[in-house]
Amino acid sequence: MFLYLCVSSLLHYVWRCAAVCTAALLLAACASAPPVAWPTDPEVDAVAGMAAAVQPTDWVQTGWQHWTLPGKQATLYRPVREGGRDALQVRASASASLMRRAVDLPPDELGTLRFSWKVPALLPGADMARREAEDAVVRVVLTFDGDRSRLSARDHMLSELALVMTGEPLPYATLMYVWCPTREAGSVITNPRTDRIRKLVVEGGATRLNQWLDYERDVRADYRRVFGEEPGRLLHVAVMSDGDNTRSKFRAWYGPVRLGAVASRPAGPDDDDAR
Repeated sequence: MFLYLCVSSLLHYVWRCAAVCTAALLLAACASAPPVAWPTDPEVDAVAGMAAAVQPTDWVQTGWQHWTLPGKQATLYRPVREGGRDALQVRASASASLMRRAVDLPPDELGTLRFSWKVPALLPGADMARREAEDAVVRVVLTFDGDRSRLSARDHMLSELALVMTGEPLPYATLMYVWCPTREAGSVITNPRTDRIRKLVVEGGATRLNQWLDYERDVRADYRRVFGEEPGRLLHVAVMSDGDNTRSKFRAWYGPVRLGAVASRPAGPDDDDAR
């Protein structure tokens, strides 16, 4: 799509854009290969007794898929029971990948998002505002469609790079709910590579480690606050744990992630449940 006089100038351009393209790869949330099957983990299976005995329907039977990223070691996600709950265990080792589910929900049906996580320790060297340290033990990710004509030239370039390398364009907007070691809850962090990726801190500091924490968020209100505009269609819900930038090793757990009814109408059997 880009025209250059010679191959060397193209290679120079790609090298110059490699760091920028990383954000596109992560948030397009798709690799050229198909999603991988549920992995095995001998250590977890030994504790659980049998792999088949730890297959919670929230994670296995409702469309969640493990997506790997080009050139990245995959984080291990494994359905388990933790503290009496169905959970998704994360085991990361200088790795980055995600669990994703397609949603395709129109904006007038956006309601609440309920999720939970349990984190034994944070990453002291991580900083989600710096590209070289942009790691997170836990994050819940929402991607949205929108008026792509409003994207900047830089974001159009990111989107084209993502499409070529992953088969999907960069989402119009990405909202992440994160736990930040250094910022207080309510803070908003803009991705250092593109302002179309923004993180809302829902947990700050290390005072509530080693316990299940439950959250319920108003998706439309959060999107308005973070992006200053109305949301478009919700395309995907994902969870992502990564330690590739800081070369970190850690574990954590996610509880089921669910979309609830619009506040103006009662909950019903047709409400989407992103479990």
